[in-house]
Amino acid sequence: MALLISGGRVLAGGLEIADLRVRDGVIAPSDTALPDNALRLDASGLLVLPGLVDCHGDAFERHIMPRPGVSFDIDLALRDADRALLASGITTAFHGVTWSWEPGLRGAENARRLIEAIERLGPELGADTRFHLRHETYNLDAEPEILAWLAAGRVGLLAFNDHMEGTLKSRSRPDKVGKMVERTGLSHEDFMLLVENVHSRRDEVPASIARLAAAARAAGVPALSHDDMTPQMRRWYRDLGVSVAEFPIDEETTREAAAHGEPIVFGAPNVVRGGSHTGCPAAEEMVRQGLCTILASDYYYPALPLAPFILAERGAASFEAAWKLVSQGPAEALGLFDRGVIAPGKRADLVLVAAEPQPRIVATIAGGRVVHLVDQRILA
Repeated sequence: MALLISGGRVLAGGLEIADLRVRDGVIAPSDTALPDNALRLDASGLLVLPGLVDCHGDAFERHIMPRPGVSFDIDLALRDADRALLASGITTAFHGVTWSWEPGLRGAENARRLIEAIERLGPELGADTRFHLRHETYNLDAEPEILAWLAAGRVGLLAFNDHMEGTLKSRSRPDKVGKMVERTGLSHEDFMLLVENVHSRRDEVPASIARLAAAARAAGVPALSHDDMTPQMRRWYRDLGVSVAEFPIDEETTREAAAHGEPIVFGAPNVVRGGSHTGCPAAEEMVRQGLCTILASDYYYPALPLAPFILAERGAASFEAAWKLVSQGPAEALGLFDRGVIAPGKRADLVLVAAEPQPRIVATIAGGRVVHLVDQRILA
């Protein structure tokens, strides 16, 4: 598809009114001749921004299991999640699939079904959709299969998660552990017995992490450590080649990552809601201090395009710098140098936004294709 987007305020360095030409899925030089049948979009009054790159989104889980114990077909759920992504301007999505030691929604069979479904459905989805394996580090029996997935190039991102300690601390808090029990389909007693059995192998965990981190490096798969709890923990992961700090739980740990120039991920919902719902650092404050380089949708896709506008309005960052947190920042951290910016030769991932009275996605273009359009009046 050839495409001409005219009259919009284009974010290419700064915001300037310009025309954009797209051909063969990439942004073309400004003097490129387009065929007579090129699709034309009138972006007058709109912002034309790089498409969003979401390194961590697990809202798709609610499309699979909208209520505890109520599941829908994975293909149906992924197609529905794709529409939600595109409506939020997300053109590159890493579905954060948790493979835990627990059965049910985050169990082995679901992880296997999801990786197969993402691979099979990928060509028909609007967003460039990839598999972000959130590996629960106590899931020791999964290591051989994950090693095979990494070697075969099936994993787009590998994150190391450890929710075991939090689960142990929640044993006497039914309000905390209840949701975990519900999604497993186990009784409370059987779930707690499983926790004890899994935790008994804790001495095997560090060596398993090291083997998986080495395999990710060998396969060229970016690796993230999730919820780093201390500067020492971040240093340990750094020594293993795990270079991205995802949701560090305090400012001291965040500064340890920043001091070494490492990408640091916080959640866009944290910005939109005005703080963390778990007592972790406020993402807006981290942005103000230069301690955040990436925002992710986490559990709520619409927060990702909204967060940069909020940060700019509150003076936490310029709009250009804020949008980089959801486009160029994650793209570069994940080695996707063909996207995240608007420049000739780059992948034509674009989002057209009406900024007033509240930011609203008018159109999403992924790989040069118009995949989401809510206002037919921009068709010239």
